[in-house]
Amino acid sequence: MATFMGLLLLLLLSQPGAGTGADTEAVVCVGTACYTAHSGKLSAAEAQNHCSQNGGNLATVKSEEEAQDVQRVLAQLLRREAALTARMGKFWIGLQREKAKCLDPSLPLKGFSWVGGGEDTPYSNWHKELRNSCISKRCVSLLLDLSQPLLPSRLPKWSEGPCGSPSSPGSNIEGFVCKFSFKGMCRPLALGGPGQVTYTTPFQTTSSSLEAVPFASAATVACGEGDKDESQSHYFLCKEKAPGVFDWGSSGPLCVSPKYGCNFNNGGCHQDCFEGGDGSFLCGCRPGFRLLDDLVTCASRNPCSSSPCRGGATCILGPHGKNYTCRCPQGYQLDSSQLDCVDVDECQDSPCAQECVNTPGGFRCECWVGYEPGGPGEGACRDVDECALGRSPCAQGCTNTDGSFHCSCEEGYVLAGEDGTQCQDVDECLGLGGPFCDSLCFNTQGSFHCGCLPGWVLAPNGVSCTMGPVSLGPPSGPPDEEYKGEKEGSTVPPAATASPTRGPEGTPKATSTARRPSLSSDAPITSDPLKMLAPSGSPGVWREPSIHHATAASGPQEPAGGDSSVAAQNNDGTDGQKLLLFYILGTVVAILLLLALALGLLVYRKRRAKREEKKQKKPQNAADSYSWVPERAESRAMENQYSPTPGTDC
Repeated sequence: MATFMGLLLLLLLSQPGAGTGADTEAVVCVGTACYTAHSGKLSAAEAQNHCSQNGGNLATVKSEEEAQDVQRVLAQLLRREAALTARMGKFWIGLQREKAKCLDPSLPLKGFSWVGGGEDTPYSNWHKELRNSCISKRCVSLLLDLSQPLLPSRLPKWSEGPCGSPSSPGSNIEGFVCKFSFKGMCRPLALGGPGQVTYTTPFQTTSSSLEAVPFASAATVACGEGDKDESQSHYFLCKEKAPGVFDWGSSGPLCVSPKYGCNFNNGGCHQDCFEGGDGSFLCGCRPGFRLLDDLVTCASRNPCSSSPCRGGATCILGPHGKNYTCRCPQGYQLDSSQLDCVDVDECQDSPCAQECVNTPGGFRCECWVGYEPGGPGEGACRDVDECALGRSPCAQGCTNTDGSFHCSCEEGYVLAGEDGTQCQDVDECLGLGGPFCDSLCFNTQGSFHCGCLPGWVLAPNGVSCTMGPVSLGPPSGPPDEEYKGEKEGSTVPPAATASPTRGPEGTPKATSTARRPSLSSDAPITSDPLKMLAPSGSPGVWREPSIHHATAASGPQEPAGGDSSVAAQNNDGTDGQKLLLFYILGTVVAILLLLALALGLLVYRKRRAKREEKKQKKPQNAADSYSWVPERAESRAMENQYSPTPGTDC
């Protein structure tokens, strides 16, 4: 009892306007929530701070019914304002989007979330398309035409914009709406005679016209028509009498007067009022209802008649119709209040073979990527054969795996493309292992083949080059002489090319190769292909490059000329190398001489240019701009001592 009186005194003393009967705030209470509307040019952060100081948040508008409740409290606020000019006004609500969180057009709330919790709700009422901005925080307000009456058929639109600051709250901001949630509500107190009731809510608002009074609110009742008398005042507190049941703890009508009886406000009775002969009266209930402990309110004898179960729950009468229980449909279960239903997450029991997706009241099974629903007798999910005919994404080889696949390429190709399904030719002539050929290398689609410079022939292993017979005689000579010159003057192309290694019996070794040339350990390969065409024999005698595909050679092969011809060929090869070296050195010396001559000429011309430049820069004498006047011819003739004098003969 002491706790109850202390709470009551605290609520009354904290409200200086209590008992006056004047509403200090625009407030509407319905269901389990109260909404308050406030005027003031504040930023969204300041408005939220004002609401949170009293235990609430900026209002949510999660459904059309809630939008109508918010509209009612705004209409109540605007009726108190002076005559408003025709302009648009905005009132903050609790829908915001944080900085760096971008717009999501696929969601009803477009990526915004409610301040009190919860990101997405099905209801939305946007005024226009939103700006796709992620660089600043954005807040939502209700857009109202302040000169027009608020109609239920025309709900306020949502307008998003900057959240404002203390110095600049935002364009056309007129106020904000707060929301306070409670565990339950009490019915308004009914008076059986003249009087005034003032309610003081936990969120520091006083009102005398609430449709529902939130839990823990205090009520001050002043009875009488004239000046208020302390003996005629009553104080009550909305308490929870039982789980889900809230009342004031009063009994009988308040402010009853024999003067009025049942004629004033039906005596304060909920249903029927019965007068006595002495001016007193009693409250009664209609058939099927019973009178509650406050002796005013009637409740159905069927506890389910008041629909105590919320959501999709069904009310089930207990024995003798005195109590009830709530029952949920399949896929749902009762929450902690035992009055509402919440969804059961069936996926926690892993009912699916692969993927489980929970849905309201049920679930569904899905297959992973690479699988598809199986037919009868195949199980829930079966593997998708991505390599089936007409379905393969691979350019060449495709191997199906359990739930996936991988591509492969034929020899001479490698996987390419972003998804690794295409094949690209490998350039063996530029491979990581260096060129495979001794001399010339020719890349082909999926393979390659080797070639040789003029005067050389491809060895049986398809990789190395050997010195070929070259004729030094004139092309028109007899065949015997040409063959003889060929034996005596054969040369070998650049020394970088090595002849194949010979076995113990002097026969060249060769390894068998399959489809592509393979390199034998017996076949020496140079690191750089020859890039020069080496002369063979005398100048002017050349041979076309000998080009062959790498082919398999089975077993040793005997040279045509025997051991003596091989030795002679080696000697001729050495002479050819010396001759080639002589040609190269001669060419280099000639090039160096030309470079030296060009350098000398360049130095001479530069020195000459410097001398001419110095002459032009030499300072001029003052007399340089003058010139001697030539003497007249007559004067020179008169002064000549050998000229005849006038009047004399020569």
